Amino acid sequence: MKVFAIRLKPNSDLKLSLKNFAWKNNIQAGFILTAIGSLKQVNIRFANQQQSTVITEKFEIISLNGTIATTGLHLHIAISDRYGKIIGGHLNEGCIIYTTAEIVIGTSEDFQFIRTMDEQTGYLELDVIPPNTR
Repeated sequence: MKVFAIRLKPNSDLKLSLKNFAWKNNIQAGFILTAIGSLKQVNIRFANQQQSTVITEKFEIISLNGTIATTGLHLHIAISDRYGKIIGGHLNEGCIIYTTAEIVIGTSEDFQFIRTMDEQTGYLELDVIPPNTR
């Protein structure tokens, strides 16, 4: 496993920054090991909803999970508001860093992650290409 550690600065777009990082570092099968920080705007899609929700408020990043590759990202985020209430959902572009985001990404040298349309779900879903089949 190879490990990357990055810090995103204020006003960076969380998902767009991770997408650009994947391209720059040619990440073929990455995953979030840990992430903390703060946001001043979120754009997330809650479970079983068609549309995303944008909230302009200060939040702490409690958790960020998912897969990262040059072929696509699928990330979920949990955030807490000023009262400690936690909400979470599918991370979209438009989540803007307030003070910082400290993220550690692991990568597998053995696999490749690609996203293909799944007719059953209607979404681009993960396909794992195992070693020796690439």
